[in-house]
Amino acid sequence: MFCILAKEHQINALIRDKEVRVIDEDGSQLGIMSSRDALQIAVDKNLDLVKIAPQAAPPVCRVMDYGKFRFEQSKKEKDARKNQKTVDIKEVRLSSGIDTHDFDFKVKNALRFLGGGDKVKASIRFRGRELAHTDLGRVMLDRFAEICSEISVIEKPAKLEGRQMIMFLAPKPVEIPKKAKAAKEGEKPNAETQDA
Repeated sequence: MFCILAKEHQINALIRDKEVRVIDEDGSQLGIMSSRDALQIAVDKNLDLVKIAPQAAPPVCRVMDYGKFRFEQSKKEKDARKNQKTVDIKEVRLSSGIDTHDFDFKVKNALRFLGGGDKVKASIRFRGRELAHTDLGRVMLDRFAEICSEISVIEKPAKLEGRQMIMFLAPKPVEIPKKAKAAKEGEKPNAETQDA
């Protein structure tokens, strides 16, 4: 008999407990028996004996096809990762003496990033004597946030850190319309929402 290397579970000959509680492949309990007898039952069925609850007294083992079990587990993990949405932080750099067209271009990029579900870090770097006029940078970042306010909220307001002033914007949470929400929950929308 061969032994499959287990990452999380002890299987087959790796189970060294004196007694184990055994569950059959269909979910029925076979009772408490020695690990040698349990392993023999698994071998007779051409399956694996897998310890699924090592902290129990006695430990619980199940007779199953471990390769199939691992495949289904990895498939579930892959589906969970696929459905996950990662939020990136995109940076938009401004300067205190930025021209109107350049400013509009930066705003357009920020709106595109926010529309895609990413957060935006807007920053202004002050050089030389510009550091004496940080209030101009704050006004510019406030204007930037105001233009983007339709689809974003200010996560962290403008703050001076060393020679940089930084502000973070996050996309607004998507609100589900009442009719769609009622249909999703399986309820009929009332007369007020139908007239709206």
